[in-house]
Amino acid sequence: MKAKDYTTSFTVDQSPQEVSNAINNVRGWWSEEIEGQTDKLGAEFKFHYKDFHCSTQKITELVPDKKAVWHVSEAQLNFVKNKTEWNGTDVVFEITKKGDKTELRFTHVGLVPAIECYGDCTGDGACISTAVCGI
Repeated sequence: MKAKDYTTSFTVDQSPQEVSNAINNVRGWWSEEIEGQTDKLGAEFKFHYKDFHCSTQKITELVPDKKAVWHVSEAQLNFVKNKTEWNGTDVVFEITKKGDKTELRFTHVGLVPAIECYGDCTGDGACISTAVCGI
């Protein structure tokens, strides 16, 4: 049986374009400690939060108002034993219009219950919904 990647989804009142713009404005929701471009296919950006988390993401897929995929090429998670457990994972945002609302499905491919940071990195999904869409 294949382990399940972490996935959460929610609907918001914003348009697909507004949700897409919010996702691509990583500085606006994940952290101010971002280096590099976060809204262009092929771009790489670095995230840094104190001494806890440093990672480099490459935007490998970007379909405006529909989908964004980031490949984590390098990570240093200093709050777990295996500090590189995010290496080679993918962060996927899928946007779908649902009537007069927009659904955002967030999947972290490779973030599975068997890895140590799963509990700390998943919570209840509220962080991604609040951060990205302000709900």
